[in-house]
Amino acid sequence: MENFKKKILKNGLRVVLVPQKSSAATALVLVEAGSEYETKKINGLSHFLEHLMFKGTVNRPRPGAIAEELDALGAEYNAFTGEEYTGYWAKARKDKLPQIVETVSDLYLNPIFNREEIDKERGVVIEEINMFEDTPMRQVHDIFTTLLYGDQPAGWDIAGKKEIILKIKREDLISYRSKRYVAPNTAVVVAGDFDEKKIFQLVKKLFGGMKRKSKVPKKKTTERQSKPAVVVKFKESDQTHLVLGTRAFDVFDRRKYVLQVLGDILGGGMSSRLFKRVRGEMGAAYYIRAGSELLLDHGYFSVSAGVDHKKLESVIKAVLEELKRLADELVGSDEMKKSKDHIVGNFILGLETSDELAGFYGMQEIIAGKLLKPSEVIDKIQGVSPEDVRGIARQIFRNDKLNLALIGPYKRSETFRRILRFT
Repeated sequence: MENFKKKILKNGLRVVLVPQKSSAATALVLVEAGSEYETKKINGLSHFLEHLMFKGTVNRPRPGAIAEELDALGAEYNAFTGEEYTGYWAKARKDKLPQIVETVSDLYLNPIFNREEIDKERGVVIEEINMFEDTPMRQVHDIFTTLLYGDQPAGWDIAGKKEIILKIKREDLISYRSKRYVAPNTAVVVAGDFDEKKIFQLVKKLFGGMKRKSKVPKKKTTERQSKPAVVVKFKESDQTHLVLGTRAFDVFDRRKYVLQVLGDILGGGMSSRLFKRVRGEMGAAYYIRAGSELLLDHGYFSVSAGVDHKKLESVIKAVLEELKRLADELVGSDEMKKSKDHIVGNFILGLETSDELAGFYGMQEIIAGKLLKPSEVIDKIQGVSPEDVRGIARQIFRNDKLNLALIGPYKRSETFRRILRFT
């Protein structure tokens, strides 16, 4: 997993090969396309396009043919869309790798966008949106990012709005894909047990014909905030779902490893500070987590939880107290060691599978364009000091950066705005 190789084809497409002794192998194709590359008129198109890529290709025009072939290979496969990327992958026994590379390349390179299938898939995507809306634990995160970034791509939902999905045309899909799905925007990652020379030649053969076009840059995200902000969405429910967070920095910032350790100390496991206090001592939540989301030109740190309505205010105050404690006090050496060991242990365990290994290198390549080995990431985590944690806490845990999103049986936000501040 340490001895990866990166090659760039003449058309600008990036190929990352990651050998690993295992019984499986994964092919992952990533592209710089996501909701932050959209306009308001086509918000949700990146995700809709991802769905449609499986609905027929030049070589496999019958809907369902791709899934049938991958199932027959005993493969696991899927696709995903984020704010700044879209990915397509398949994982199978290592002897099936050439077949899955060819199949994934076909769905990526040769979709036909059958009009009938486009109309059918609108219903599928709309039901996915409905599912998110009926899942407050998931939806509250979308509300939170909208609170942070407002009416700009970073504040829009990845899945888009139903009324937009109903209006997207075949021509919109083709136009967007022709601009974003180009060789310099694309990275192909293969991880697992395979013959590197043979697989590279296969990737080169399949993807070498992609057109080289200039990249279309993402619109820059703007950030404006001078006081705490709150948004409340009314929903009759048995518990309140909340995200409480602060603005941070982008993925290129060297402090991201400090923020990772800070997040683990606060809410990275059952022995974390927030888990012990909010769940263990207060009995107020089943889940409570903390972590960061860092992207190309913006980022945030947040705490999320599902909370007993009656204990909501006390939980918000408790979370704020724990954030402030990190800014006021140095974390002890034993707690620092435990947190680092927890992060590193989970990180190493995750990389034991070829799909996670492909994702580790692929996401670095498609977002940052710079690849670190696992050992280098571990060294950066181990190098975080208690002073680093306190320093970053003092920088980001400030009243003018606080934000709170809530879904629950509330119609007014004044009460929460009043208590959303460090004292």
